[in-house]
Amino acid sequence: MGNEGYTYGEWIGAAAAGRGVLDWLSERYPHASAAVWETRIDGGEVLLDGAPALPRQILRAGQRLEWKRPPWLEPEVPLHFELLHEDAHVIAVAKPSGLPTQPAGGFHAHTLQALVQARFPGADPLHRLGRGTSGIVLFARSPEARSQLSRALREGGMLKVYRTLAGGQPPWDERRIEVPIGPVPHPMLGTLHAASPEGRPARSHAFVIERRAEETLLDVRIETGRPHQIRIHLAAVGHPLVGDPLYRVGGVPAPDALPGDEGYLLHAMTLGFPHPATGWFELHAPPPAALRPRR
Repeated sequence: MGNEGYTYGEWIGAAAAGRGVLDWLSERYPHASAAVWETRIDGGEVLLDGAPALPRQILRAGQRLEWKRPPWLEPEVPLHFELLHEDAHVIAVAKPSGLPTQPAGGFHAHTLQALVQARFPGADPLHRLGRGTSGIVLFARSPEARSQLSRALREGGMLKVYRTLAGGQPPWDERRIEVPIGPVPHPMLGTLHAASPEGRPARSHAFVIERRAEETLLDVRIETGRPHQIRIHLAAVGHPLVGDPLYRVGGVPAPDALPGDEGYLLHAMTLGFPHPATGWFELHAPPPAALRPRR
């Protein structure tokens, strides 16, 4: 299915000021080569303050740089969601594995955000799940909900419990994991979040649910919301998620994989939050069959 195209934009700051348009775009967005960016500029797709840009035009702080991406065919993904809760303040839905939460890369119309907003105009996603992760995503419908719940997310005032399948047999029944997470070099993306001594604090609490022959079913409660936190933390303590192509033992990324690559099982199962109108509120989305105990 094709979309209607999309405009990506940024305000020029100190890092880009004094740089040429082509030079800056090639460095800032290395997913496309300099030759590709030059073709886009020559085709009138790149605008500077609303006018077609030139490849060597010098950028000034405060200018608006935009790329008007033409319509494109998006990859096929599951185009559905389950409505878990709806009221005047919030909407909660269950996202299927494989559906991106928000626009990024080659996805715009084929996202949970687009599907939910088509049914509930103005609904604003408060957090995101990785493409391969299924489960609960919360949307705000009122300014009060947006403000209060965004603050709760920042300050750790939400209960977030995930179910997953990790490799190996951990020697513990429960464990707190506090490995810092931050950007590290990656050959395909420039940088990527992973375990890093210079990263930001990250806290997870893992509980064994069931031990299997070569893998372990776990519940993980996260107290912070760093990118790919559960995948990184379990890999960091020696138990990467089964089927995860990206994070290896130690919480370091494979050089030939990307965050959106699928294969792992991770489900956002429980979400508790301070509802703006009714107080503490909890939602539960049953995990898929592969993440249920066998006994």
